[in-house]
Formats: sequence, C-alpha cells, structure tokens
Amino acid sequence: MSAIDDLPPLREVIATHDLSARKSLGQNFLLDLNLTARIARAAGDLTGHDVLEIGPGPGGLTRGLLAMGARRVLAVEKDPRCLPALQQIAEAYPGRLDVVIGDAMAIDPLNQLTGPVRICANLPYNVGTELLVRWLTPPEWPPYWTSLTLMFQREVAQRIVAPPGSKAYGRLALLAQWRCDARVVLELPPQAFTPPPKVSSAVVHLQALPEPRFPARAATLSRVVAAAFNQRRKMLRSALKPISPDIDALLLQAGISPTDRAETVSLEAFCALSRVVDAQS
Repeated sequence: MSAIDDLPPLREVIATHDLSARKSLGQNFLLDLNLTARIARAAGDLTGHDVLEIGPGPGGLTRGLLAMGARRVLAVEKDPRCLPALQQIAEAYPGRLDVVIGDAMAIDPLNQLTGPVRICANLPYNVGTELLVRWLTPPEWPPYWTSLTLMFQREVAQRIVAPPGSKAYGRLALLAQWRCDARVVLELPPQAFTPPPKVSSAVVHLQALPEPRFPARAATLSRVVAAAFNQRRKMLRSALKPISPDIDALLLQAGISPTDRAETVSLEAFCALSRVVDAQS
C-alpha cells in the first residue's frame, strides 16, 4: 500500500511489469509518491478540472493527480509497456483516467478534454522545451489550459523564470513571461529519480494570464526576440539589422539604446520595439 492510495508502491509496479526506464524515450521515473503528490498540489486546485499529463510512465504523478482530486486525467504515453500499470490505476479510479498510447508531439488532445484544463507532467527531457513552446504559442490567447506545472532540467527551469540581465535570460523567458506568471515551485536532486539523471530537475508552474502582459503582435515579437538572441553578444543595432535598415531609429523610438545587448532589455521594451516595427511596416 502506498502513502496516497491502496495501489502497490511504484518499485513493485515497475518490477511486476518489467518497466526499466529507457534512455531512448527520455525516461526517468519519480518513485516517491509523496513527491508526486507535492507536484500535483503545486498544480493548484484540481477539483472540477481535466488534467493533461504527458509521459506518465508507471503512473506516480498520475496517482498524485487523481488523489488530489482531478476530475479526470488524460495521460499520453509513448511506451506501450506502461499500459498495464496505468490500467491498474484506471480501475482504482473508475471513470477518471483515460490513457492514449502515442507520441505527444503528434497528438492533439483538445477534442478529448473538457475545460477547465490544467497540464501537469514530468516531461521527458528530450521533448520538454518543444512542448512548452507549443503550449505558449497557440493561434489564440487565452489558451485551452489555465496552468502548466512541468518538470524540466533545472537549467531549463531557470531559463523560463530568468530576469533581464541574468545569463539564463533569453527567448524562453520572454515567451513564458509575456503570457504567464512563472515560478519554480520545487527542485529535485538526481537521486530522486530512477535511474538518476546527470542533472538536477525543477518543477515550474506557469499560470496563464487573461491577456499578454504588454501589447504586441505574437509573430513580430517572436521574430524580434529570435533575432536579438541569435547574436546575443552583439549590440542590438547589429543583431537586429535584418529586421529593418532603420533599426537604430526604431530602437530609440522604443526607448532602447542601439548599443544595448539583448540580455539587458526588458520584456516591456521588446514589446514596445515590436509595436514600433509593426507601425513602420
């Protein structure tokens, strides 16, 4: 019996179903159900919410989400070996767990979810950042989800919450903080996982804002930020030359010095520059 439900401990589940983690799938299993319950609590009040989980593996976080009151969990798992373990959880929580076997990068879960929706996952390291960017850049805002509570390598988590002027500050921080309140809610050492990864991990909670923090057109902001940080050591007058031949004047109009570098420029200033670029075109 585990600490959160009547199902077997995860080590027993893994042994029973021969679920050794596969590096090719980016699998690192979190076996401490007290920790998975903490992650589920960090996602906020799950009552009355559908929860999308990517990469449930043997179901440690899945059990935490259900025990913490999720109305329903939709779990997308690429590894069919995990299905018997997840089926056992589904039987313990009748009508509250649906499992889709497939690649999260290729599946659109929207038609299988009923709002409000939270996303909570111990993401496979090899697809975590790309999935985050997809969730942050939907065609329309606000998105179908109200919050993201996601496990990343600690280095990636630091990039998401980084302030201007820090080494970690870049495109990911701007993308996340433009449309969300983002904070690190939990840090985990390698030994918390089986097998232990070579890096520490952290859980980031992103709460969707009703509208972006500052006005800007998403496509323009993305283009300006990408150009600025692709050559982050250069002054903006050089890095942003492909944006406009009059970039010096546009930077000054947005209140930015042409000799500034991207890592010193705030989100608000990048949004101002994006509006100036759009006004010129």
